[in-house]
Amino acid sequence: MKENHQFTIHTNKEKLDIDVIYSYLHHESYWAKGIPLHLVQTSIEHSVCFGVYDECDKQVGFGRIISDFATFAYLADVFILPHARGNGLGKALVQEMIRYQPIQHVRKILLATKDAHGLYSQYGFKEVKNKQLFMQIFKKGMYERALYSEENKILPGKEG
Repeated sequence: MKENHQFTIHTNKEKLDIDVIYSYLHHESYWAKGIPLHLVQTSIEHSVCFGVYDECDKQVGFGRIISDFATFAYLADVFILPHARGNGLGKALVQEMIRYQPIQHVRKILLATKDAHGLYSQYGFKEVKNKQLFMQIFKKGMYERALYSEENKILPGKEG
């Protein structure tokens, strides 16, 4: 656990405020807008999660690591709520995440960002030089289909 003035950062999933995380990701983020609640919950279950809490123990930030803990780690869903920005919390959160002991020996840590290159470069992240090495499968409309499936109780792998 790290303390930053009146704020704390730790990995206790029981303290996470799922409503805060879901609301930000679903309504405000550019990368997960429209994500259904059940997908947020599943992503949290299968990740190492970092919560940022204010002096009243209210959650004001979040980030998660997806990793095999041997060769690769990916930083995802990193955010500080707008009202808590400007206090160095984004820096503290990223620093805490990349210093997380179980990923200290992985060869590659990746992330994707549209607007925080300056923040991440302070911690050693660089743009990928040979972008042709990376490929993706992007499933457009997946959140809408997942939401429909959840509402109708037809979850992936459970059909028919």
